[in-house]
Amino acid sequence: MNHHIYNIYKQATIALTLLLSATAIKAQTPTRWNNESADTTRITSLLTQVASQGNLTANQRISTFAHLLEGTPYVAGTLEQTPEILTVNLDGMDCTTFVETVTALAMTLEEHRSAWQDFVYNLGQIRYRQGRADGYASRLHYVSDWIVDNTHRGLLTEVTDRLPGWSHQVKTLDYMSRHRSAYPALADDESFEKIKSVEVGFRSHRYPMLKSTLMQTKKGEALIKEGDILAFTTKTDGLDVSHIGIATIHPDGRPHLIHASSTAGKVIDDPLPLAEYLRKNHSITGVRVIRLGNLR
Repeated sequence: MNHHIYNIYKQATIALTLLLSATAIKAQTPTRWNNESADTTRITSLLTQVASQGNLTANQRISTFAHLLEGTPYVAGTLEQTPEILTVNLDGMDCTTFVETVTALAMTLEEHRSAWQDFVYNLGQIRYRQGRADGYASRLHYVSDWIVDNTHRGLLTEVTDRLPGWSHQVKTLDYMSRHRSAYPALADDESFEKIKSVEVGFRSHRYPMLKSTLMQTKKGEALIKEGDILAFTTKTDGLDVSHIGIATIHPDGRPHLIHASSTAGKVIDDPLPLAEYLRKNHSITGVRVIRLGNLR
């Protein structure tokens, strides 16, 4: 065999082996389903539907998936089950699982993949530290931890400190350990100590934000793009972020929030412009803006 052809054949064989290996790993992800047959069918349908819309940007994909999930019932605590393995539930979501689901769907299409197994793999990648479920504390509970871990691996990028007018907040994140009784999993001493160990890394944690007062102006509104992931910083002691959702720009040019709303009881495109939403929520101090992928 010609040496050049042999090298091409060898490289192709290695690439195919790696692809099959990766697919096998993804298929083996331990998963807890709410309704496996219905959810896998719906995931495949969602991926196929958005893929058919052509070459969308990452933000456009996030926005499209977010809109497609409107009406999904708000259900809290779907992840609070033992043992801690990847949970998939498309029938009920809170604000965090909604954003994770949308992000994982968009990630899958960014990789030019359209199988539900790839979505499951990506959901685990963004939900757990280093993409690996290893007990309750391996889940990225604090949004700051979620951003740091996923940014380090190139899956997400926080762009808040690249936007005009940004400032910062400094807080010690220890809400979970200080409110141990609110988290059933922390009744286990080992899990409690591991959460405290995570919190040690976020003492006097400095993170960027766009102040709520800025975001209530036209200048602030203009900073937000369709499909941005928005995390809302809070006055609550020991906590960085109290809510999270996806930005959408209405025909009048004003940003709104697609989010799993406990008040509405479902995923909604909030009728209030983002500025009005912030004006009504006095406990919110500002907004952090996150986008899919490594934007450096």
